[in-house]
Amino acid sequence: MANTISALKRVRQTERRTEFNRKNKTRLRHTIREIRRILTSKDAKAAAEMLPKAYSIIDRSAKNGIIKKNTAARYKSKLTGRVKALSA
Repeated sequence: MANTISALKRVRQTERRTEFNRKNKTRLRHTIREIRRILTSKDAKAAAEMLPKAYSIIDRSAKNGIIKKNTAARYKSKLTGRVKALSA
């Protein structure tokens, strides 16, 4: 266990950040899972409506460091491609 005051503070900060990161990563995964489920059900209208919401959450996750910038770009690219293929 940490002994100094600053080390104890770092422990508290780390716990708060970990909780924040876990919550945001879960929200990201759920959103991606939801849009993939919509895509497999072949509902083009719902997928087109869900895409901007997914973009928003993916971009926020990248900005906050939950995922890397390239990973966010890859997620968005794949989802867009699948939505366009479904619409066509």
